[in-house]
Amino acid sequence: MRFIAALMICFLTTTANADPKFWKNEWPNTDFDNTTVPNWVEIMSGGPPKDGIPALSDPQFYTSDKETSIGGTEPVITVEIDGQRPRAYPIRYLTWHEIVNDQIGGIPVAVTFCPLCNSGLTFDRRVQGRVLTFGVSGKLRNSDMVMYDRETESWWQQAIGTGIVGEMTGVELKQLPSWMESWDQYKARHPEGLVMGEPAWNRAYGRNPYQGYDRSHRPFLYSGEMPPHGIPPLMRVVRVGDRAWPMDRLASEGKVSEAGVTLSWQTGQASALDHGVIAKGRDVGSVRVKDKQGRDLPHDVMFAFAFHAFWPNGEWMRGK
Repeated sequence: MRFIAALMICFLTTTANADPKFWKNEWPNTDFDNTTVPNWVEIMSGGPPKDGIPALSDPQFYTSDKETSIGGTEPVITVEIDGQRPRAYPIRYLTWHEIVNDQIGGIPVAVTFCPLCNSGLTFDRRVQGRVLTFGVSGKLRNSDMVMYDRETESWWQQAIGTGIVGEMTGVELKQLPSWMESWDQYKARHPEGLVMGEPAWNRAYGRNPYQGYDRSHRPFLYSGEMPPHGIPPLMRVVRVGDRAWPMDRLASEGKVSEAGVTLSWQTGQASALDHGVIAKGRDVGSVRVKDKQGRDLPHDVMFAFAFHAFWPNGEWMRGK
């Protein structure tokens, strides 16, 4: 709860400083005149400064059978690329680092997780003929992480994978299919798959510093509209494009096929934002999203308030 109090203090003290003039010393190479942000009040400090949350590069991997510290229900982000061994990126590490810059085969990727939005996305790091390396800016917009690239120091909105400030404004990253599932679910499918090893940082890996967050009535560091239709703002929704399926519907129906996609839900994944120990979080289930040919589709499992903030005209797939 001390973390929650700190966030609220941060919200009250930093909104007044939401002006690029306050950030010039920290970001001398960022072109703040080139932006799609309509009002700088939308950008606020999340607390840590630039790189205060250290993104990872060149992570180490080993086979699943050698991992003994991850709880069976703990969530991981799974990335499967044709011709390569599957990789699992444990949320117990991403909670503290938020971005992993990696390379799978010939594809440089950024695996990202924003705890305040529950948004876990994987992007191709190749942009306009060069490979970008991403870090955590320490800024938030609509409670979502603002990333930056070290090559141009442009700012990127994690939830939409788009440049919002600087040279790369308006450029969209290619999202790759990936999904969150439990460690046990990953191992059952890929006993010889790879898992990212524990980073060499002094962090309380396996602990959740956002204890009780996804049981809150309101999101933190967010002043925008709440979702329509009486949908709780911290309800998880599965976003595919500009459509969102509420997780309670998927949990009730198990499988939904509509709008050209099939969403399948199963039990077994712990919330990373519930209990102080991630492995003890309540079961929120896992979702796979496939197209009509059975291929995995890029998607996100995010909180309803974040979907409404970034897709205010999006379609809510609530069923009958």
